[in-house]
Amino acid sequence: MTMNNEEIVLAGGCFWCTEEIFLRVPGVLDVVSGYSGGDTEYPSYEDVSTGNTNHAECVKVTFDSSKIKLEKLLLIFFKTHNPTTLNYQGNDYGTQYRSAIFYTTENQRAIIQKVIDKIKDENIYENNIVTEVLPLKNFYRAEDYHQKFYRKNPNYGYCSVVINPKLDKLKELLV
Repeated sequence: MTMNNEEIVLAGGCFWCTEEIFLRVPGVLDVVSGYSGGDTEYPSYEDVSTGNTNHAECVKVTFDSSKIKLEKLLLIFFKTHNPTTLNYQGNDYGTQYRSAIFYTTENQRAIIQKVIDKIKDENIYENNIVTEVLPLKNFYRAEDYHQKFYRKNPNYGYCSVVINPKLDKLKELLV
């Protein structure tokens, strides 16, 4: 990584959605789907899907902080999923679909808190934000068939019904 490159891990429900959103954000250099926040080493999708590993489906986002600030990435994150629902997004239920941010530095943690406070002050959501904010302890890359899933399967039903509306929200945020 260069001096301006940073990483942060975001869990906003299904990683197929979160991955495609951040792949489209200018200044983002790489997005990898995976699992974080649990205790099982090297979990598989099947393991995580049971809800017993405590891992969340998430994405590791590498971005150039000279081109996009963490604050902007976080606003995109918070506005393209529902951070007020505990352990589910839409029809996806379970701890693996929780809202979480895994930070890599204390500076990131402070920025995350600042953004959450701003969203609360602006009353963007009717309910309380339940997004977990935790230091990154581990990140396990998901299986290859999950990487760039939307790009490989744009006509898959889930992509049309769930991901496309989130991409429409993203277009509004990037204007």
